[in-house]
Amino acid sequence: MESVLTTIEYSVTAIVCILSAVVIQRIYLKERKRGSSVKTTAGIKWFGWAIWAWGIGGLINLLLLAVLSFNASDKTVIFWGLAVSLANSLFILLSLPSIEYEGKRGWVVSMVTRFQPREFIGLYAVILTMIGFVFIVSSYSNTAISNHFIWLIDIPISIIVAISLFIELNKAFIARQMKFMLLPTSILFFLILVAVTHRIIPQDQAIAYVDQEFWRLLGSITAISFKFLFILLFSILLYSWKFLSENEMHQSRTQELLDTTEAMTVQLQKAKSAEKEYLATIQQLEDRLQILQEAQQINLSERQKEVLANLAAFGASASYTDVANAMHISVDGFQTHIHQIKKQLQISGAGGKEQLIKFAMTNDYLRFATVSPPK
Repeated sequence: MESVLTTIEYSVTAIVCILSAVVIQRIYLKERKRGSSVKTTAGIKWFGWAIWAWGIGGLINLLLLAVLSFNASDKTVIFWGLAVSLANSLFILLSLPSIEYEGKRGWVVSMVTRFQPREFIGLYAVILTMIGFVFIVSSYSNTAISNHFIWLIDIPISIIVAISLFIELNKAFIARQMKFMLLPTSILFFLILVAVTHRIIPQDQAIAYVDQEFWRLLGSITAISFKFLFILLFSILLYSWKFLSENEMHQSRTQELLDTTEAMTVQLQKAKSAEKEYLATIQQLEDRLQILQEAQQINLSERQKEVLANLAAFGASASYTDVANAMHISVDGFQTHIHQIKKQLQISGAGGKEQLIKFAMTNDYLRFATVSPPK
């Protein structure tokens, strides 16, 4: 029964994890081509490596047990399982910083981000190699120590990874308005703890309290279930990120269009204001041109120009008599000239003198003046 359960566990793990890892790798390559951020694609890469570790580990365990006829309690199988678990924990730790949300990050993530990935992998490998060497030597030199003793290396790391994963996933799902995902993350955390407990307690001690077949079945089901749930949760997180990033991209494009529209509206208003000023300038020029054209159409004699210029020079306060005396002509003769000028300029009614003076000033008739008012 034990060999059958173990074979099923490793077979299912190998098939599902390798297929999932291939899919994740394709997603990673696709996101790289799309130009996604390095932080995000790095998270997908390390998540994929974590699944690869499970898949390759399950495949090799299957070969060791089914082909090479190793026993599940053999040191080689146990040490290989330990190496796979430690590698998986390493890759999960490296993937945690890519879980994006607003707020303070956990201390584990803060510690991981202080190092470059290569530096962290090297530090992780050196520390665990030193600890592992001590455990291996102890187990080989003392045959009374159970093979499960070596799992004490992995258990603290697995618990730290489980707690960090639980915290980071919950914060990310809460930030993305997906609080309903807190239940699956809690189940994942519970399954990891059960799997860790199964490693801590040797089978020969566990059967003193629970049924042997139940203990084996619990270990196999837990080992498969938490891997499936882990892949599922990270996939949901990945696609929720993708959805949110695309939504943010659309919002960004919409905002850019709104900003562009607003800028174009301002430019259009400026253009309209400039157009009004331009039209006003054109109107002024047309008015001046009309005055000039009208002035050119008026054919005053030299004497009439002189009379009009002298009138403008004396100003509206001077009488016709004052201007006539200054010109040494009779008042009647002066008024006759004024009458003829008004007729040509089509000036009539009150204010005729002021209109004549304005016309003379506008059309520069002062150059024809021959007298000037007394000072």
